[in-house]
Amino acid sequence: MAEVYDVALLDLDGVVYVGEHPVPGAPAALGEARERGMRLAYVTNNASRTPLTVGAHLRTLGVDAKDDEVVTSAQAAARLVAEQVPAGSAVLVVGGEGLVVALTELGLRPVFSADEEPAAVVQGFSPDVGWKQLAEGAYALARGLPWVASNLDLTIPTPRGRAPGNGTLVGVLAQASGRRPVAAGKPELPLHAEAVRRSGAQRPLVVGDRLDTDIEGAVRASTDSLLVLTGVTTPAELLRAAPHERPTFVAEGLDGLLVPHPAPQPVAAGWSCGGWTASVSDGALQLDGDGDPMDGLRAACAASWSGPVPTDVAALARLGFAAP
Repeated sequence: MAEVYDVALLDLDGVVYVGEHPVPGAPAALGEARERGMRLAYVTNNASRTPLTVGAHLRTLGVDAKDDEVVTSAQAAARLVAEQVPAGSAVLVVGGEGLVVALTELGLRPVFSADEEPAAVVQGFSPDVGWKQLAEGAYALARGLPWVASNLDLTIPTPRGRAPGNGTLVGVLAQASGRRPVAAGKPELPLHAEAVRRSGAQRPLVVGDRLDTDIEGAVRASTDSLLVLTGVTTPAELLRAAPHERPTFVAEGLDGLLVPHPAPQPVAAGWSCGGWTASVSDGALQLDGDGDPMDGLRAACAASWSGPVPTDVAALARLGFAAP
């Protein structure tokens, strides 16, 4: 893939790192992909951090990332606002530094009070958002101003577990205003378009760990995608993915950028890939053969997606994957 696609549009958490730690092998794989000619863009739904902060974090993890390779949902949200209001307009921020920097970059003036005559409202996650900012947002939205949200993720991962995300905070303003915002982040298309614009990609590959954001966004954009299994999606969930959430390719991790991906082929007994054959019978996944477990998973995906989705996927244990 590093030789076929010109730019990898990489999700971060669950793909390049998990919390404060790099995914094992990820920095080396990205370095090798770059050496083979693939350019990299780091595309995140997180609007709280600036590209400089994200770039610095990646470098501490051993990833040779440049600040201008980072693309955030705050930048995509600011672009949507800039397309709706005159240059230099005041924009009410319900969020943090990431939005402030992104708006300023596009010549807009961030404000934090509805009394400062904002022309629009933009909302993105920040751990510091509280009642006062939400109330200012509600006052401004009551005037019918354009409203853009960086993303609608209901939760975010933290070292202590799942916590409320921007989508939850957007829900507060939606309840108070009776309105819904335009969203910029995955799986919506503005963030994808921003990443393509900034990276200059001609044939991009979306790389992510989530079906409902990374992969669905790629499907909506008619862009090939690679799902990696280092984040939240399990093999069992992948087999049951709806058509709008199915990746083009699957790999265990970012090493998948550096190796061939054999395509499953239809055979009399189902679908084959490498040394594996997969089929679905009476609602149960059947797997026969041996070899690379990823080839077995590819065959299993083809079998599951070509007919009734299996309810029993215990056969995944033959590939070394846990099955519910």
